[in-house]
Amino acid sequence: MKERNVYDILEERGYIDQATYEDELRELLGKEPVTFYIGFDCTADSLTLGHYLQIMVMRHMQEAGHIPIALIGGGTTMIGDPSGKSDMRKVMTKKMIDYNASCFKGQLSQFLDFSEGKAIFENNGDWLLDLNFLEFMREIGVHFSVNRMLQFDCYKNRMDRGLTFFEFGYMLMQSYDFLELYRRHDCRLQLGGSDQWSNMLGGYELVRKIEKDKVYSMTFKLLTTAAGTKMGKTEAGAIWLDPHKTPPYELYQYMRNVDDRDVVKFMKLLTFLPMEKIEEIGKLDGAEINKGKELLAFEVTKDIHGEEEARKAQEAARALFGGDQLAEDMPTTELKKSDFEEATVLDLIKKVGFVSSNSEGRRLIQQGGITIGKEKAQGFDQKVTVEDFTDNILLLKKGKKSYHQIKLIED
Repeated sequence: MKERNVYDILEERGYIDQATYEDELRELLGKEPVTFYIGFDCTADSLTLGHYLQIMVMRHMQEAGHIPIALIGGGTTMIGDPSGKSDMRKVMTKKMIDYNASCFKGQLSQFLDFSEGKAIFENNGDWLLDLNFLEFMREIGVHFSVNRMLQFDCYKNRMDRGLTFFEFGYMLMQSYDFLELYRRHDCRLQLGGSDQWSNMLGGYELVRKIEKDKVYSMTFKLLTTAAGTKMGKTEAGAIWLDPHKTPPYELYQYMRNVDDRDVVKFMKLLTFLPMEKIEEIGKLDGAEINKGKELLAFEVTKDIHGEEEARKAQEAARALFGGDQLAEDMPTTELKKSDFEEATVLDLIKKVGFVSSNSEGRRLIQQGGITIGKEKAQGFDQKVTVEDFTDNILLLKKGKKSYHQIKLIED
């Protein structure tokens, strides 16, 4: 019987989607420390729950003795990955990209050990921003077939809408990253989401052609729900790892409210709970599965924000749902008494971020989706006054699961 290694752990927990030369790669991962990389384009100032799945893979790999390179896309973000996009990405300034890169670096440092010899930070802006175009095309461009590139979904799906040469160069840049990291760090493996397969094959083939050496690519499944939607997206936007953008309580509630069918899957992918424990949870039926949801929410919140924040979020949720009490760790907005001289329900739900437009707010209120205190909102122009507050607190509820409290402060 073959001895288990990290490849088997990743496979058992449901991460792996595709890999080049699977048996060879599995053998290599069980034989010696392998330097590998994952790239993160800096399109925002925080990583998301979707990125966290990639971070979990890096953590499993590092625990098994392999060496992660966190590649920050200071160069590739200047173009933007066309994969899955129907239009060209908004072009970002270098200053904005550099700021986002510094935020990513800080967040990744929370989850991976970057002490000497354990992990490496690189920024592809260090080699992409100063490339000589003619030299690059002579060395790298000659290895790419335009006919073949146009068969990949990331480009094929854009042909009707228009594809710029600017974006067309993204695959070459990302492929060059693998070559550069191979030369700098003997990097032999690139990891990424399944939507990156075509881009990753470009780099894997480039290194094999130029360096005549064996390297590998492996993709993992995207974080999706049983309903087929992308995990980590809400009506209000992405679930961020930055606690200022998505407070721990909101992350906890988001995970606490997952579909029953997703509990075991997300425990495997987003926590380090042992498989035996996860299998026990999988046997729970009916309302019992809520214990599993609480455990999932606690573990994910703990791993991202620390045990204290996870406990506070759990206590806040239990207080709220157990006895309809208010909890100090619930999302909160402070407003002055003077804000309520002419305030309507519509004004309020826009201020707390329940809706982004008047039309969305009117529709939600008309459908009975907003509760003020303990009463359903009667109309979008219904007035909200200081008399509606209890001990300077007013609870807002959107649907069955989203809560927000308003704190009244003096002018």
